[in-house]
Amino acid sequence: MSEAAKTLSPEYKEALVELLFQLADDDFFFAYRGSEWLGLAPHIEEDVASSSISQDSMGHAAMFYTLLEELGLGKADDLAHARPAHERKNSILVERLNGPGNYMEDAQYDWAYAVVRNCFYTLAKKVKIDSLKQSTYGPLAEVAVKVNMELYYHLLHWKTWFVQLLSTTEDAKERMIQAMDKVMSDFDDVFSLGSHAEQMKQFGLIEEESVLKEKWTVALANIFESLDLEIPRKVNPQSQNGRNGEHTKELDDALSTLGEVYKLDPVAPW
Repeated sequence: MSEAAKTLSPEYKEALVELLFQLADDDFFFAYRGSEWLGLAPHIEEDVASSSISQDSMGHAAMFYTLLEELGLGKADDLAHARPAHERKNSILVERLNGPGNYMEDAQYDWAYAVVRNCFYTLAKKVKIDSLKQSTYGPLAEVAVKVNMELYYHLLHWKTWFVQLLSTTEDAKERMIQAMDKVMSDFDDVFSLGSHAEQMKQFGLIEEESVLKEKWTVALANIFESLDLEIPRKVNPQSQNGRNGEHTKELDDALSTLGEVYKLDPVAPW
């Protein structure tokens, strides 16, 4: 356990641990879904770029898991790979499949969905990271500063794709609108802070949910205004909240794939 962790009150630590699991699990599965596009992206330059972003995102997850390890929660590798689905705190959005089929056979992934999910999620992550830079937990604020340096380029990349696809053919625009409906139906718990939301606010770990969501909405509105479009409304929003351990079968399948190599040799570093 780190020296910083030893001085925390039980209540503060409990809220901090909850927040760190949300941040770590979100990036862990976001990176995994991104990695499934390796070799399948629209062109070779995008294959390299999106793979690099996925690698960065997995690195961010590793930093959050390491903070949990320093708090005495166990090895970062175990926290990433060995926890069952009902213990996961990620949002529903990041566990969703890229499309029909699977990576090794008959993959029919939806690039419009990938662009919308990645753009909306990365913008939400930027809002959270900006808030975390002011966190009262010093080690978390320091990690946020490091993550933010890469996040600027990630967001620029996905915003560029987003604007381009909505500014080309009618077919591309229609596919993007359908993807936005799908993403928005899963977006309710992205800004949820779970059962410890009030404590996180009280201890100054991160801004409250409504403030974060409003900042995201304003930033998204700026993009849509440049396209002369309206922000999509939620269509049949999902009732599950991943922050409370409520997940889909898609997460179980992802964990089975992600943990396959780890379970062969749990003592090896990931």
